[in-house]
Amino acid sequence: MTTASRPEITAEVTEGVCRLLYHHQMACLTELRLGNGRRLDVLALGPKGDLWAVEVKSSVEDFRVDQKWQSYLDYCDRFYFAVPMHFPKDLIPEDVGLIVADRFEAAIIRQSHETRLSAARRKKLLISFGQTAAARLRGDGKDPIFVS
Repeated sequence: MTTASRPEITAEVTEGVCRLLYHHQMACLTELRLGNGRRLDVLALGPKGDLWAVEVKSSVEDFRVDQKWQSYLDYCDRFYFAVPMHFPKDLIPEDVGLIVADRFEAAIIRQSHETRLSAARRKKLLISFGQTAAARLRGDGKDPIFVS
């Protein structure tokens, strides 16, 4: 049976991505609801306040049915797709970053172009990032919605 999204593969790729970004001195939050109502797989915060968005695709079908990924571009300085090691990399648009990963390791195959957020959007996102991390540490199950 074919499914667009394969949760076990998505979880493994996400784990590898977070390990990789940790080695780049970035803090990661997963499964975030943004101010536009979309859910982002990973948002990573770098040591200088840079924000990287990563959308995980578990299969070719998962990638092909995704019509929403461009809505994440307004919420990051850099955007990446992360895919399993065996994914056909030529399907990923060349104007975005590419990470390949499994649960143990990951590599940036293509660096994303940088598009700097406005100061006001960055401030809102940084506050929301902190509030979300604090809420998850409390374990209250209520993530604040990212402001637009």
